[in-house]
Amino acid sequence: MSTIPLPLVRRFPALARVPHVALGHFPTPVQRLELGGEQSMGELWIKRDDLTASPLGGNKVRALEFLLAGLAPGEVVLTAGGEGSTHVLTTAAYVRALGGTTRAVRWKHDMNPSALRVAERARALCASVITASSPMIGLARAHAARGGHVRWIPPGGTSPLGMLGHVNAALELAEQVVRGEMPEPARVVLPVGSGGTAAGLALGLEIAGMRTVVVGARVAPRIAAGRMRVHSLARRARHYLARLSGERIPRIDPARIEIIHHVYAGAYGRALPGAEGPAALLHRATGLELDGTYSAKAFSAAMALVAREKHPALFWLTFDGRME
Repeated sequence: MSTIPLPLVRRFPALARVPHVALGHFPTPVQRLELGGEQSMGELWIKRDDLTASPLGGNKVRALEFLLAGLAPGEVVLTAGGEGSTHVLTTAAYVRALGGTTRAVRWKHDMNPSALRVAERARALCASVITASSPMIGLARAHAARGGHVRWIPPGGTSPLGMLGHVNAALELAEQVVRGEMPEPARVVLPVGSGGTAAGLALGLEIAGMRTVVVGARVAPRIAAGRMRVHSLARRARHYLARLSGERIPRIDPARIEIIHHVYAGAYGRALPGAEGPAALLHRATGLELDGTYSAKAFSAAMALVAREKHPALFWLTFDGRME
């Protein structure tokens, strides 16, 4: 793990006192996609957050570096998410690595092949799993189980503390642009489930002075992944960061966050018909595997976007195919 201060701490030195545990390998690389036979497309890049850590990466590692800081051996962590939630899996993996145990509350939803594999592996890593019939019932059970010495981590790791990891990710990207590793993207495209990654990125890009628009491909119900939700989370993260840093934090331009709805496919975990084509194209070009719940939907949206627009775009890969 790197001992170099996080971009977030370099920008806001007061945050050096915020507890943090190094779990990942940063910065994650950016690479230009050479998809072959797509000369009419705009310039498409990829941010390889599948390489945040080994053996299990993905965007959730960034939030967990703050959410699991100071975890003591034997400590119990409670979290929640859908049966195929990569957040539950990643949390359980790193809690175990730090010597703790995970209790999970999960709820049923449509399952695709990658979601089934995620669910199976997460169950093996958790000390206990309660399965509910719906998110509402699942969250009620999770809240009933809180208390005592149990550390609570919300679905997706989406809290002001967890979002610091994604603000840091945006500042990391800004440094890569300054170093000439890629051009400043006009848009960053990523899946939006609980909204924390998109909100943190939008705030971090604003702090960095970049004009990049965050484009979220909605993969969850609108109430959890709509534009109002992401804006609300970004405002919460902004206020939290201002309090921690003692500095004025710029407001986010509402036009810098867009949500694409047409890739949702009607249910969380339900594979998007037609997304297998772009996913196969990416696999042939890079060997990367996308999943039906999150990244295949977002990559399909990214491909459609760069077919229309000729400005550089960045697909933020949040899923680690090695977990399969």
